[in-house]
Order: sequence, then C-alpha cells, then structure tokens
Amino acid sequence: MKPAEIINFGCRLNIAEAATAHAAAPAGSIVVNSCAVTAEAVRQARQAVRRAHRERPDANIIVTGCAAQLDPAGFAALPGVAMVLGNREKLDAARYDLAGANDRARVGDIFAVRDAPLAVSDSVSHTRGFVAVQNGCDHRCTFCVIPLARGVSRSVPAGAVIERIKVLVGQGVNEIVLTGVDLTSYGPDLPGAPTLGLLVQRILQHVPDLPRLRLSSIDSIEVDAALFDVLATDARVMPQLHLSLQSGDDLILKRMKRRHARAQAVEFCQSLRARRPEMVFGADLIAGFPTETDAAFENTLALVDDCGLTRLHVFAYSERDGTPAARMPQLPVSVRRDRTARLRALGAERQRDWLGEQVGKPQRVLVEAGGLTGHAESFARVRLDRSHPRGAIVDVTARHVAGDLLECA
Repeated sequence: MKPAEIINFGCRLNIAEAATAHAAAPAGSIVVNSCAVTAEAVRQARQAVRRAHRERPDANIIVTGCAAQLDPAGFAALPGVAMVLGNREKLDAARYDLAGANDRARVGDIFAVRDAPLAVSDSVSHTRGFVAVQNGCDHRCTFCVIPLARGVSRSVPAGAVIERIKVLVGQGVNEIVLTGVDLTSYGPDLPGAPTLGLLVQRILQHVPDLPRLRLSSIDSIEVDAALFDVLATDARVMPQLHLSLQSGDDLILKRMKRRHARAQAVEFCQSLRARRPEMVFGADLIAGFPTETDAAFENTLALVDDCGLTRLHVFAYSERDGTPAARMPQLPVSVRRDRTARLRALGAERQRDWLGEQVGKPQRVLVEAGGLTGHAESFARVRLDRSHPRGAIVDVTARHVAGDLLECA
C-alpha cells in the first residue's frame, strides 16, 4: 500500500510540522493539514476533505492543524474523517494509531503547552529544510485567530536547532528556512533570553557548511540589532524578507493592534536596502479591514512603492469568530473584493517590473525536483535551460521573463 498522502495548507510552519505525518500516518491514509488564518482557508480545508472522500472513499482521512484545533467536532463530522488531531497532537507520532483510537477528536488545550517541540520537514520530500524554531504568539492582533489555535509563544533552544540543521546539511540539504508563528519573538522564554539575531549568528558560526539560510515571515518592529546586522552583511543569509505589514495606514494599524507604524516599516526597508542593495521585500497585506476608508486603502497602495515591495501576499479581510475585529463595523464584501483585486494587481505589476530588472544579471539557483526549476537567492522562481541535480546550487544568468518566473541559462 502506498504511503499516506499529505495535503498541506497555510504557512511554512505547517510544512515543517507535516514531517510527523509523513513518517507516522498509516499507509493509504490521507492527512489534511489545515489552516485557519482566514475563513477562506477553513473552507478550502473542508473542501479538500470532501474531495478526498469522493476520490478515495475507502481511505481514512486525518485532519490536523489550526482549523482542526479550533473546530474539532466540525471536522470530525465530515464524511471519511477517521481522526482529528490538534496542533500539539499532530507532532506526536503515536497519536496517528487509528487502531488504538478511542476517540476521533484528539485535541488538547494548546494554552497548557509551554514547550516548543522541534518540527522539521523531511529532506526527502523537500529541497530545502524547514525548521520550526518558535511556535505560538503572545500578541493579539484584532483580526487574528491563530493565537487561539497555537497558544503562547514558545522557543526551541539553540542547541537543538543547530544539531538538527547539522543533520539536514549532512543529508545534502543546501538551504534551511527558519519558521515560526511569530518568528522574531524568538527567545524571551529561554534562559538568557536570546534573540532571533543571536540564534542566526550561532547557526552560521556552528554550521559552517550550510550554504543558504532563509527566514520565513518576520515582524520588522521586532528585528534586533544582531539580526539587522547579519541580514545586512552575511552572504549566506538570503537577501529576501517577507514582512508582516498588513496595512499602510496608521489608524488601521492601531485598530488592528499592530506594533509598528507606517513610518517604521518604510524606514526599516530603506535602511536595510541601503546596507544591502540586493535585498528583496515581500509582505502580507489585508484589504478591506473594518472601518478602512478609501484614503486608508490608498495609503496601503502607496506603501507598496514606499517600501519597495515586489511580492505581495494579499488577504481579503474576513471575520473570524472570537476576534475583536469581527465586532467592528464591517465593509461590504464587494468593497473588500475590489480592494483585494486592486492590491493584487499592483503587486503583480511590481513583481513583473522587478523581474524585468533581473534580466542580464547572474543568479545563484537552488535546483528543485525535476532538475529544471528552482529559486534564486532573491526567491525569484527560475526555469533552467537544462537539467541539474536536485538540491544543487548553480550559477546562471537571467535571459528573459516568462510570466512570473525568470528563464535562465
């Protein structure tokens, strides 16, 4: 019987956490690793469960992740679902034993969890290794339900992170991605309260054979001096950051209960790019937040150029039960959709412009499955003119733009 099929939704942390399911889920089963960041993400997870049951009615379906944590009974009631595992339980291989299950929904109290088990993607399924060094969140943005699904912020000790990265590098993994729910909040719960910057410095020092280190989404206001310095000066840290910005309007940022102001985000991007001109910035942005006026939305549109953003992840605001924003005056869905479309169109235009600027420039590309595609240091998607070994890092030149990727030779 073939191994379990894993269907991942959501962030890179989910990818790292799916390694347990890869190793422990019963052969022939289907694991839907869900996300709850938006109502649409939950809908997609439910749709995936129903589709999996239609296509493979005899398969046992196991639902894990944030949506499962928040609504275990709702997912357990879907056809074909044999088990629901919460965010803590999905990292325990023993929990995937369907034969020994006495209850279909195994979801514990995430707020009782105070340690952060190391979660790593398996090097067989992924070209790059995703290493979760932090989980949970102590902040309470008014739109966000994820702290209810992930609990308080917890950090993995640096020694455990470094040892795992050494193993992955020994297996031939040439790029490590550090992940977390609130990555830049790493460290205060550990002895000595190390920062993310100090963790990155230790990784680079103790794993000299690691060619590439990349960070997943970060909060710019929490970037400490050590992290800023290593981002600006160390060539092994990839010159690409994805920022959690959400809005370009100060009043909306306050109503979101974000910790940064518009000017801080702009200053961070300008200062880091001044130190490292090749740095590329992407961002999460929300369109149609409650009370967002036309002028406030225009401020978000303007932020794209003020920060020099070239890769956008745009969310249409959706109400999430239990969040303060759900009780605020809501904008019509049509307005949210229109603003989302405009913001995405602007992001696509800026990405095309930036890709055009790469033509004729050298690119160092991490080759992915199939040997003909990969990602440059800037995380630009690349198509190669000939096949290379998967996981290799090759030096090529961008020849022209094809859609949303670079054609390189």
